[in-house]
Amino acid sequence: MKLDRLIGILAMLLQKDMVTAPQLASHFEVSRRTISRDIESLCRAGIPVCTRQGANGGISIMEGYRMERTLFSSREMQEILAGLRGLDSVSGSRHYARLMEKLCPGASGVINGRDSMLIDLSSWYKKTLAPKIELIQSAIEKKRLLCFCYYGPGGESRRTIEPYYLVFRWSAWYVWGWCRDREDYRLFKLNRMEEVTISSEDFPARNTPFPDLSNERIFPGGIPVRALFAPEVKWRLVEKFGPECFIQQENGWLLFQCDYTDKDNLVSWLLAFGDRAVLLEPESVREELTDSLKRLLALYESDAPERLKDG
Repeated sequence: MKLDRLIGILAMLLQKDMVTAPQLASHFEVSRRTISRDIESLCRAGIPVCTRQGANGGISIMEGYRMERTLFSSREMQEILAGLRGLDSVSGSRHYARLMEKLCPGASGVINGRDSMLIDLSSWYKKTLAPKIELIQSAIEKKRLLCFCYYGPGGESRRTIEPYYLVFRWSAWYVWGWCRDREDYRLFKLNRMEEVTISSEDFPARNTPFPDLSNERIFPGGIPVRALFAPEVKWRLVEKFGPECFIQQENGWLLFQCDYTDKDNLVSWLLAFGDRAVLLEPESVREELTDSLKRLLALYESDAPERLKDG
């Protein structure tokens, strides 16, 4: 695109005292005639670009024209490129790295061979996730309604939303938008979305607030939990809640205390520890956990697995 090329040419002129038309033509893979027209466009836009003929000639910005030539330090460039590579890891392309190259030619060489920061945002669901992200981005840009089937704790439902933001948080991708079914803003996890389509219907942009993604907003707590965990699962507690979430007892077991958000998730989480976790409080959840264990035991002691397998 011409605009991308003009930005790239300007970035090169800001970083170098002088470049030649053949160098620009080769870099942007266009003809010298096209470069000449681009230089004219920059001049018409108010950028004082000068051309000098001869053996030492070339194209430069007029002497005395004050503009910051060093937009980013080397470390800043490393961080920007690492972030852009992280976005590229979702789709497996180099779209964002190429974008950075257009803005600051030669930038990709800043960290080649000596990367100190690697960001990979891809997942096990990369083949299905990348098309969803591309589709949602398109819906956001075109202000088109997004329709999909959503799998949530309450079952399956068809949703139609006005999409506003793609969000990467809590190690997963989400879309934030106005849900026409619930008449409120909602956060939808992409891995739970299927049959995603863009409607032909446009929507008028709302005065949408920036998503409040604080833990207090998304995970409001409300269930005070006290439990004992075996010492060999300490790493799991530290990974999820940090090292301050428990007090080590004399016998080595860990007294865990925190506020939990959802009762069903709490029961599922505790069951995943097997006999290496004992819930102390709240009593109501202890009762539900006990009932779940009884149902599980009954399921394995009966012929239910065979009956379920046979349909």
